[in-house]
Amino acid sequence: MTGAGRGLGRSFVDGLLGRGAAKVYAGSRVPNSWDDDRVVPIELDVTDPVQVRSAAERCRDVDLLVNNAGIMRLTPLIGSDDDSAARDELEVNFFGTLAMCRAFAPVLAANGGGAIVDVLSVASWVAPPASGGYGASKSAAWALTNAARVELREQGTLVVAVHAGFIDTEMVTRVKAPKISPADVVAQVLDGVESGAEEILADDESRETKAALPRDLEVLYPRLQRLWDGRRRGRARE
Repeated sequence: MTGAGRGLGRSFVDGLLGRGAAKVYAGSRVPNSWDDDRVVPIELDVTDPVQVRSAAERCRDVDLLVNNAGIMRLTPLIGSDDDSAARDELEVNFFGTLAMCRAFAPVLAANGGGAIVDVLSVASWVAPPASGGYGASKSAAWALTNAARVELREQGTLVVAVHAGFIDTEMVTRVKAPKISPADVVAQVLDGVESGAEEILADDESRETKAALPRDLEVLYPRLQRLWDGRRRGRARE
């Protein structure tokens, strides 16, 4: 479990324990203390190759990998002064997920195949300009998930893509919009893993957005354009 320190990651740990997991490796950059002996804290920065390799070597009994670690810098792509925010998002959300998949694929194969869960986003399919780098990183991670599913099918590994809009965590505290609870997302994901589902559309926003993809330029982006233009006009009045 990556990104286990708070928010959705912590809910995943609780959900796995609630379903009788014998052991949960809770990976985070700063390991937390847990009041359940089944939880094993792991120091894990998914952008650090040494830590990723060490985690795979230590966690040899894993049969489920949840790639949950992620960051969102909330910066536009064109209007930013430099590439640092977008590079950070790609490093964690795409390359970090790739590193974990590569490191743990042999572990999962040795344990009968197991499953990989990649926590993506509705931003995999639609890119609000205020967080353009985040959308790009999640689109890349979606492509990675689809490619990994094909590549790992022969070894019996289920690869699951999870998409949702706003999940009620610290990352989106200031967002005034409908949010789904982390516990609800976790329950849907674990049900999906048990049933062999390859994709989880956790809320109405993710389901409606994917349904609109054949007409995304017509259905999705005009609304985003209006929001973006309104934001720029608001700034001009300040």
